[in-house]
Amino acid sequence: MKAEVTLDRPWLRMVLPAEMRVLSWAPHGAGYTDARAILWREVRNADLTPEFDAEGWLSAQMPPGAVGMLTSRDVGTWHEGFAEVEGITAHCVATVGLSNGESVGRRLPYHTADYGTINIGLVTNAPLTQAAQLEAMSITVQARTVGVMAAGVALATGLATGTGTDCVALACPPGDMRYAGLHTAVGEAVGAAVRDCLTRASAAWVVWRDEERARRAKP
Repeated sequence: MKAEVTLDRPWLRMVLPAEMRVLSWAPHGAGYTDARAILWREVRNADLTPEFDAEGWLSAQMPPGAVGMLTSRDVGTWHEGFAEVEGITAHCVATVGLSNGESVGRRLPYHTADYGTINIGLVTNAPLTQAAQLEAMSITVQARTVGVMAAGVALATGLATGTGTDCVALACPPGDMRYAGLHTAVGEAVGAAVRDCLTRASAAWVVWRDEERARRAKP
């Protein structure tokens, strides 16, 4: 089971195969909600001033039945990963920028950073309980961290493990499957799809960063 992904700047859309239960901490549609799509809205960090109501601004643009995330990363740089284990599928779509990277448990002083943040949309065909969906979310975040650390982005506090504004939206059919940990087919499929996607996307961001630095250094 895969979602349909379309790029229509400043939007990236992940249209789900059917209405599903989505779990996220997204600025629009957070918590458990029924949705047909997960959307990314590209925005400049310069526009997100402290007095700006970013959540209200995003919500005013969102179509019904969608979960929405904000990113300053070019939405055209999206990556995807797919895995299938024992009939359980997982499809991951992500935009990845690490300019505001953090090493977990060792926060850096606040700084503005364009082209930052990680936004992940994940859909699985596993019919999960709410508790199992929460467990699958933990696997998604774990796999994200492994993918980011593989890029070896060094900070003053250690290797980047994510960014200060990451977001994940995980979609599945509601059902009675109670477990989604690392010993399960669900956990393996989710982990494999996200790990592959985030490893490649994080490596691509490092290439972009180095090329951008070289460009700026030219007289």
